[in-house]
Amino acid sequence: MTLSNHYPSLKNKVVFISGGATGIGANLVEAFCRQQARVAFVDIQDDEAQKLIATIEHIAGASTPVYFHCDLVDIDRLRAVIDDVGASIGPIGVLINNAASDTRHDFRSVTEDYWNERININLRHAFFAIQAVHAQMLLLGGGSIINFGSMSWYECQGNMTGYTTSKAGLEGMTRGLARDLGTDRIRINTLTPGWVMTERQLRDWVDENTAEEIHRSQCLKDRLMPEDISAMALFLASDDSKMCSAQNFIVDGGWI
Repeated sequence: MTLSNHYPSLKNKVVFISGGATGIGANLVEAFCRQQARVAFVDIQDDEAQKLIATIEHIAGASTPVYFHCDLVDIDRLRAVIDDVGASIGPIGVLINNAASDTRHDFRSVTEDYWNERININLRHAFFAIQAVHAQMLLLGGGSIINFGSMSWYECQGNMTGYTTSKAGLEGMTRGLARDLGTDRIRINTLTPGWVMTERQLRDWVDENTAEEIHRSQCLKDRLMPEDISAMALFLASDDSKMCSAQNFIVDGGWI
């Protein structure tokens, strides 16, 4: 990790991250722990979560995150975990709705059950997480919510309509809640990554042709890495972004 910015306002702030065991989520967990925030994260990948915690425990000066197993389709469980975090760690001041699944699918074979599953995995949980943390942020006098979008629907990427629809919906959710939350000094923004070179993307989707397309499409020719996304998330979570709300912050290397 090469992040160098330090945000004093993040020290001891309680940060809740969904989908934090692997990929961008794992980098987010590490980045906030390096800021000495009190980080709680949820996932269903228990082994990967424990490996991440063990890695962070060896980083000098970093706080140790707390992991909760939570299938985000189970809204009652999500609510219970958020309540548990508030009671055991402290009121949540930063919510990062990162968890998603971009599994490919042919729209012609999508069933009603599969469609509902895609929406539940990629969109529904974000709203109910926001609803659940609201009372905790009220206790703090404000907070920051970061919804993770995706550049995939901007570029008309196909074969994952459930995912792209959900990500477009998340941006609408940000805009639709910004005024309601703003009266409580809670800011909400969308963070939209480009094609980030996570282990899963490199393993499953980025072949030679895809890598060439990415290189051609980005104005900045370097690989987009998870820490590039975390850098923006740290800013949006910190007090430095205290007048930023209802916006979409795109980190994609200048995709054209």
